[in-house]
Amino acid sequence: MTTVRPPRGRPAPEPAQPARTPPAAVVAVRRLFGVEHPDAMIVVGTVVFLVLFGLVMVLSSSAVTSAQNNDGDFFAVFLRQGLFALIGIPLMLMIARLPAMFWRRWARHAVMLGLGLQLLVFTGLGYDYGGNQNWISLGGFTAQPSEFLKLALVVWLATVLADRANAFTDWRSVVIPAVPVSGLAIVMVLAGQDLGTASIMIAIVLAALFFAGAPLRYLAGMVALVALGGMMFALTSSSRSNRIDVWLNGCSPEDYEFTCWQSVHALWALGSGGVFGVGLGNSATKWRWLPHAENDFIFAIIGEELGLIGALIVLVLFAVLAVALVRLVRRHDDPFNRIATGAIMTWIVGQALVNIGVVLGLLPVLGLPLPFISVGGSALVSSLLAIGVVLSLARDLPLPHRGELAGAPLPRTAPGPVPRPTGPRAR
Repeated sequence: MTTVRPPRGRPAPEPAQPARTPPAAVVAVRRLFGVEHPDAMIVVGTVVFLVLFGLVMVLSSSAVTSAQNNDGDFFAVFLRQGLFALIGIPLMLMIARLPAMFWRRWARHAVMLGLGLQLLVFTGLGYDYGGNQNWISLGGFTAQPSEFLKLALVVWLATVLADRANAFTDWRSVVIPAVPVSGLAIVMVLAGQDLGTASIMIAIVLAALFFAGAPLRYLAGMVALVALGGMMFALTSSSRSNRIDVWLNGCSPEDYEFTCWQSVHALWALGSGGVFGVGLGNSATKWRWLPHAENDFIFAIIGEELGLIGALIVLVLFAVLAVALVRLVRRHDDPFNRIATGAIMTWIVGQALVNIGVVLGLLPVLGLPLPFISVGGSALVSSLLAIGVVLSLARDLPLPHRGELAGAPLPRTAPGPVPRPTGPRAR
């Protein structure tokens, strides 16, 4: 038996390297959530951490008011929010395993169901909370249908716009049928005086049209019309017009106890926290100095108890979530997947920025919760369902190469020499 040595000057071919086995934790996450793409796993990890962090902050910010409203039970609000988290996270896991075709098939049914539920707020089941007629109560169970209407609107818009993505010929192809149905949903929410939720729904519609490829000149015209309509709607309510006036012109002593109370005390809470905060659970503002401290203004309690560092951690987490969602949007070739993921990204990240902007005094008070962190069962469950849709669509993405994960182009190597055969017949 003879062997042939490789020619001089040429290195011998390297043996094939065995495939690297992913860490056990990564494998467990993939099996549990049904996702393989690394950006999808970043979304999962960030969202779960935000939910757990939110439960801690809900317990801290709501303990005082919970004891006062629930016969001394400091944990009533926290346990209720924890129950919704235990419902929402498993639902997110289940939804993450559904194929994209499922959402296309049931999109029209979902938007009809969402509109039907929203109609219930104007019946005997609806009730007013904080000046908004956007809640229903049935058998001791309360819900905000508009939160689930947002998700139904996302899936429906992605379905009707996917067939005409990047093929808009005139303004009619942009407006019909997306705007009439979306406008009906937004008008129904505005009829309940919920300007904050309606603003997010408008952002969802504009984002869906943008990711579908609608011309920017049409989107600019729609933005101008929306801004004009929003100003006119704000002027129909003295409460909303006063909040906008205070935001633009500052707070006078006469407005302090009414219009400015929440905004002023939120800034005081942030200022008192300093860099490192006063310590978890040591907030003074939550002792009924800041209404809805566990809901719309929970970011102020975070800044007070955990300081600038805690506030920055929240901002970084939402920034990481935004980057991961943007990467998923860019990788989607299917128009439906791209539109739905982009609209959900606009909803979650946009609402977070609006909430933080309100607490910092950069925007007027709109009454929007901080996603995954603020108290609110309907908001938490609907947001987790939306992330489940994102994970479901991410299953269609191919896994990136190792060079793509590092953000660098894959190296191009010249083909190596073909090894010559060995054995008795070799010459």
